[in-house]
Amino acid sequence: MLEIEFGQATNLGKVRTNNEDNVGHFAPRSRLEARSRGWLFVLADGVGGADLGEVASARAVQVVCDGFADAQENTSLLALLPRLIQHANAAVHDEGLARERRGRPMATTIVACALRHDQAFIGHVGDSRCYHIRDGQAIPVTRDHTWAREQRKLGLISSAEADSADTRHMLTRSLGPELFVTADTTTVSLSAGDRLVLCSDGLHNGLADPDIARIASQSRDLDQVAQDLVCSAVDADGSDNATAWVIAIRSVEAMAMYRGRLYPRPGA
Repeated sequence: MLEIEFGQATNLGKVRTNNEDNVGHFAPRSRLEARSRGWLFVLADGVGGADLGEVASARAVQVVCDGFADAQENTSLLALLPRLIQHANAAVHDEGLARERRGRPMATTIVACALRHDQAFIGHVGDSRCYHIRDGQAIPVTRDHTWAREQRKLGLISSAEADSADTRHMLTRSLGPELFVTADTTTVSLSAGDRLVLCSDGLHNGLADPDIARIASQSRDLDQVAQDLVCSAVDADGSDNATAWVIAIRSVEAMAMYRGRLYPRPGA
């Protein structure tokens, strides 16, 4: 069956006096629940410069984690994640309309990773990222929802220009400002030895992808690996909060589909 280990760390950085990043997770309580429900890891980054960003990120994480725990067992995780992210968006939006907060903008990014059997399902809005670490390489699973990345997608600027553009931090999507939001979702096939890194922009802005791969691949306690990631990012930049989840895949349960139902793959 799917067996994982994980670690987490966060750092204020060199400039901020409060931490607008928040994290949460759901861990199955039994082998049966691991097969029927799976694992969930969430990271949200309250948008810098917006009032109450830490409230927005905490609310988003809470809604997604609670919704995952309450969801029907054996539900499609690919369908569940965008639904939970939309619920989180509505909750943050409503929070901003509360009488005591009216007129004070609230927004947050989010990246959520659900794991079951031999698959990881990733949903995100904004520029918090998920990386798939395999064979010493950090493969970006998510694509930032920023003006620079949208221009790169349209072929208007190069990848190098997108990385240095003034618009690389300007979000085109986040949770909270609008009543509805579209989350991008994708699926990653897992193998034993893989690692996944969820991180806020304060981390990936300070570290190049090869550095993320190198640090995340260390054979150490995973809390310490996560700590090494955020501290390295803060040393290199430090202009924002930096947060990371590091998830190590120890074993997977290879599955096959037969007549619309999942079964363990013979001989796997």
